[in-house]
Amino acid sequence: MQGTPEQGAGNVEAEGFGPAAGEQAAFEAEIAALQQRVADLEGTLLRERAEAENQRKRWLREFEQARKYGVERLLGDLLPVLDSLEQGIKAAEAPGAGIDSLRQGADMTLKLLLKAGESHGLGAVDPQGQPFDPEAHQAMGMQPSSEVAADHVLAVLQKGYRLHDRLVRPALVIVSQGG
Repeated sequence: MQGTPEQGAGNVEAEGFGPAAGEQAAFEAEIAALQQRVADLEGTLLRERAEAENQRKRWLREFEQARKYGVERLLGDLLPVLDSLEQGIKAAEAPGAGIDSLRQGADMTLKLLLKAGESHGLGAVDPQGQPFDPEAHQAMGMQPSSEVAADHVLAVLQKGYRLHDRLVRPALVIVSQGG
């Protein structure tokens, strides 16, 4: 005997349609486990986002500090040069100051400045007699010369400088046309 559609609609499990009571409990347990896994993953995601944001803020602070104080060591190495220049000016103002003592002071100051630059990777480009290199030299003119081969540097008007491997300023040169 079958009931009316209204009576049988609530009794699907009893007629063999749908999950049994044990399967229903297993599904609910699996759903609860999956919901817990989703909650754990959401928590992990939030922590990782916060960590990434903190890392970004830390990097920005460090970058700002490096930009602001990056030349501190260089300036510390230049202080003896300033001291030497001040002493040279005082010596030049002293009665009886001679050209030789001023020249010695200027030479000493130049050596201090070159040493400070070298300790930070600055090197001179002084290509006297070398082949002309358009990557490191700027030709200011050409002159005939029987002493220097063609396309070689005849005279250096101004030294160039490199910072490590990067050209900061090319050497200004006169190039030989040959003889």
